[in-house]
Amino acid sequence: MKIALLGYGKMGKTIEAIALNRGHDIVLKTSQSIASEITTADVAIDFSIPKAAYNNISNCINHNVPVISGTTGWLENYPKITALCEEKKGAFIYASNFSLGVNIFFELNKSLAKMMSTLKDYKVAIEEIHHTQKLDAPSGTAISLAEDIINNNANYNAWQLDSNTNKTIPITAKRIKNVPGTHNITYNSEIDTIKLKHIAHSRQGFALGAVVAAEWLVGKTGVYTMKDVLSIND
Repeated sequence: MKIALLGYGKMGKTIEAIALNRGHDIVLKTSQSIASEITTADVAIDFSIPKAAYNNISNCINHNVPVISGTTGWLENYPKITALCEEKKGAFIYASNFSLGVNIFFELNKSLAKMMSTLKDYKVAIEEIHHTQKLDAPSGTAISLAEDIINNNANYNAWQLDSNTNKTIPITAKRIKNVPGTHNITYNSEIDTIKLKHIAHSRQGFALGAVVAAEWLVGKTGVYTMKDVLSIND
């Protein structure tokens, strides 16, 4: 499989190493998807920056190149991308986190949110910790966790960074050197505390998941998620 890497920072380099180890070729390494070169790829993997992601993804779709993206901070344009993908009969996957462990964590979070929906004495909060080079806050993973709680627990209708108001899930974002990613979900009451926690030990899990998703997407048409890749059913 010929892969274009759109974004060649630490994550891009980790993805490259895993892809090569799995027998794939890297045909393009750049921060931007260049039209004349993107067509040499069987699939593109976008881990760029928020201001570049939309153009990268749309350029791939316009040139019939399947694309997955793990870039966060650009999702105001997500509906435009899904509409373009449907119009062009392209193939696209976005995930706030490609790690297998995190996607299991997402499902545990949904189940716990449903269980806690009738227990109004418990108040939920989310904390995320990442390396100091991470550009967006809160993380896309923390936002996904918050939105899944909102969709499964009627006690909450919004999330907010560094704030705690009625029916709002507070998210705390910390930046600490050399932390790949930690996410805590805490339900606290006067009686006790319930906590879900995921700790990433390296970028390997994110990178492997991205390559697996790219392998899965080739030859398909449509907009998918990691639940499709991992065959996780509701």
